[in-house]
Amino acid sequence: MELISGLPEDVARDCLIRVPYEQFAAVASVCKGWSSEIHSPEFHRRRRTTKHAQKILVTVQSKIESEKARTGLLAKVSANPVYRLSVFEPETGLWSELPLGPELASGLPMFCQIAGVGYELVVMGGWDPDSWKASNSVFIYNFLSAKWRRGADMPGGPRTFFACASDQNHTVYVAGGHDEEKNALKSALAYDVANDVWVPLPDMSRERDECKAVFRRGALCVVGGYCTEMQGRFERSAEVFDVATWKWGPLEEEFLDAAACPRTCVDGGDGAEGEMYMCRGGDVVVLQGETWRKVAKVPSEIRNVACVGVWEGSMFVIGSSGFGEPHMGFVLDLKNGAWAKLVSPEEYTGHLQSSCILEM
Repeated sequence: MELISGLPEDVARDCLIRVPYEQFAAVASVCKGWSSEIHSPEFHRRRRTTKHAQKILVTVQSKIESEKARTGLLAKVSANPVYRLSVFEPETGLWSELPLGPELASGLPMFCQIAGVGYELVVMGGWDPDSWKASNSVFIYNFLSAKWRRGADMPGGPRTFFACASDQNHTVYVAGGHDEEKNALKSALAYDVANDVWVPLPDMSRERDECKAVFRRGALCVVGGYCTEMQGRFERSAEVFDVATWKWGPLEEEFLDAAACPRTCVDGGDGAEGEMYMCRGGDVVVLQGETWRKVAKVPSEIRNVACVGVWEGSMFVIGSSGFGEPHMGFVLDLKNGAWAKLVSPEEYTGHLQSSCILEM
């Protein structure tokens, strides 16, 4: 059976790889041939090699009621926010909202973490929006079917403020955080998304609450955090887990050149030779080799940075001027150091808790 009647197979495939990611589910529902093509690894390989793959930023963001925002009640609304999944497309500048499944009808868990694996988005942990109890739940959204499914719970009981990172292809890694008694954790886990299986990693060398995980150079790098006794006093150290040897490397005591919350640490993106970026003290800094170097100043309109991401020579920063204030975004050209402000509709200026980049 022909993919598209009257067209050679290679031309038909060339047409299908140009389908926008938000239309995957609709296209796959047309016929078995299109569904098989959309779900094939070769389809996704061709999208990437022909540069038709789309990069998107997915964020956990509070809903905004436009009328309350206009009347100055945003700070009051933020005291009891409802979180949803917002999607930003860097190439078009468009924002949209992902539908939530029935089990998430009350909103996303507060402080949940998200990670992208292939064409799936994994939502982990957080506080139940109704009971405010810590959860170890896992939910997975598939962009090819536009459907949600429940994943296996994170083992070891609920953990909060943990770090997570993805290898983009198969596995999500979780490290640190704290348990229900506020004890910082040094345990770590790996989640095989396709097979719905959790595997424990060897423990880190020390406890790390509110740490940040970055997958770079084929390894998991866990940065900063603090132990139970330090309670909010962030340290400079980091440790790296080698996936190939299944071992942690030596502790790097002075990985950061200054003690700071590491939540803005991100991988430098494709072809970045292991670079890592972060926002610290009003500056954008980059790690090159073993040295942190200042790249630019964060725009003065942003005092609290909530989200950072890097793709194809650009860096986006989303944040606000203070508590309860609308969130705004800027894009930095990493070649010339110039900032450009993003245009965000009012309904996409709510508080932002976590984010990840996916390549569709």
